[in-house]
Amino acid sequence: MPKLNVLLLENIHPVAEEALIEAGHSVKRVNGALKEDELIAKLDGVHLLGIRSKTNVTAKVLAASSARDLLAVGCFCIGTNQVALADAMRRGIAVFNAPFSNTRSVAEMVIAEIIMLARQLGDRSREVHQGAWKKVAAGTHEVRGKTLGVVGYGHIGSQVGVLAEFFGMRVVYFDIAAKLPLSNNQALKSLDAVLSQSDFVTLHVPETPQTKGMIGRAQLDVMKKGACLINASRGTVVDLAALADDLKRGHLGGAAVDVYPEEPEGNLDSGFTTPLQGLPNVVLTPHIGGSTSEAQEAIGREVAHSFIKFAQGGSTTGAVNFPHVELGTTPDTYRLIHVHQNVPGVLRDVNRVIGDAQANIHAQVLSTNAEIGYLVIDLDAAVTGQVVSSLKGLLTTIKARALS
Repeated sequence: MPKLNVLLLENIHPVAEEALIEAGHSVKRVNGALKEDELIAKLDGVHLLGIRSKTNVTAKVLAASSARDLLAVGCFCIGTNQVALADAMRRGIAVFNAPFSNTRSVAEMVIAEIIMLARQLGDRSREVHQGAWKKVAAGTHEVRGKTLGVVGYGHIGSQVGVLAEFFGMRVVYFDIAAKLPLSNNQALKSLDAVLSQSDFVTLHVPETPQTKGMIGRAQLDVMKKGACLINASRGTVVDLAALADDLKRGHLGGAAVDVYPEEPEGNLDSGFTTPLQGLPNVVLTPHIGGSTSEAQEAIGREVAHSFIKFAQGGSTTGAVNFPHVELGTTPDTYRLIHVHQNVPGVLRDVNRVIGDAQANIHAQVLSTNAEIGYLVIDLDAAVTGQVVSSLKGLLTTIKARALS
């Protein structure tokens, strides 16, 4: 297996570096996020790039000559909107993420925020810190018997629903795709149905053109008077100015927000602003839903494992922008990888190149999408270097490399 150069940014958990070094790769770390030009300057000779949510891998970055060796990007988080996915695919660069590892951390925070909002704990804590003593029961409630509406019933949303039931809550949800309900969670037919029935609404949707501004003035007006909104998904999903107005006029009873349309690239002692600051019963946190030691370690292991499987065997299982291929290893064979344009005749040309090299194909797996094909081939002769060199001469080839 060839030794690959790995660049890890944004304080990715050390467990990722340890796993990659143990697998035989060379790792460099940068503690913070990098801006576009800074990232371009760092990419020369890099094969695998690890980022979190603050570094943007743009089309300009991917097109830079310094990115010519880049094979894969690992997003050590759930979201991948910080990567130009289509451009990466067309350049033969697979993108991996960690869709499962911080699920529990986010779900637990949402449950905590539901209780905080129900009891107005944020306000009471702040008052005591300031020397005030305001022991009141008016406007505070138990969560038992209340309805929680979950918008987006994926890995996190479904787990929030299960945990909420342990507190005696009724759980309803809406998702654009049909999802099997867990426990006694109930699917509703529309977003408005969830908003109108729920005492608490929690959002767990990705950032897409369809979800941008999904919760605006019209949707807030549909919510029950005194209900609370929680957003730990993406900052563009909620119109924060509309939410602030709704809270000021007393229609909603509170909100908890962890994500914002524009977030600082690094930690700030002061200077961050949002329309929600200073409003009563509003919990504001700095995008920490998945920021627990357990989650960051699990994410480090998950994405590093994807990198290692990709480097060792060409596995693209779990890639968000690539056809999925995973071929088991066989002793005494020699593996090569071919990423190509998805046009007729490519497999014929590849097989001709292999035949010209006097090699037999032991195994061959091809998967395609509308634009590219991803081919993993095991040969019975040690001619992968020769074959890769010839494959790079094909007009349809995007990337070709030998693994053994």
